[in-house]
Amino acid sequence: MTESAAKPPVALQVCTTCRAEGESLEPREQRAGARLFAALSAEAKADEITIVPVECFAVCRRPCTLSFSRPGAWTYIFGDVSAETDPQEIFDAARLYGAWPQGLVPWKMRPAFLKSGIVARFPPAPDEMET
Repeated sequence: MTESAAKPPVALQVCTTCRAEGESLEPREQRAGARLFAALSAEAKADEITIVPVECFAVCRRPCTLSFSRPGAWTYIFGDVSAETDPQEIFDAARLYGAWPQGLVPWKMRPAFLKSGIVARFPPAPDEMET
C-alpha cells in the first residue's frame, strides 16, 4: 500500500443552508448550498471522497461554504464558493488536500477559487496529530 493510499479519506462538508443573496428561506432544497451539495453528490464516486451535509457553518455572509477535513490533518473552511462551481474542481482540490501531509497545501498550489475563499483553518486535535 502506498503512503497516500494509507491516509484516511477526505471529508468534504457542504453547508446546505447557505443562501445566495436574494434567495428566499424556502424551499430549502433550492438554496445555493443545497444545490452545491446535490451537484457534488451526483458527481461523487463511491470510494473517493465522503460528502457530508452540514446544517450551518455560521459563515452566512460568505455563501456557499464548504470544508475539507480528515483525521490527523488541519481542517479548512472556505466561503464564497459558487453553487455553479464545477464539482470536479472541488474534488480536485479535495484530492490535493488529501495528498499533503496534515492537509497543509501551499497557497500557491491551491485552485484559484480557494485562494480568496479561505475563512479559517483549524489544527488537528492533539491526540490525532500525525508524527
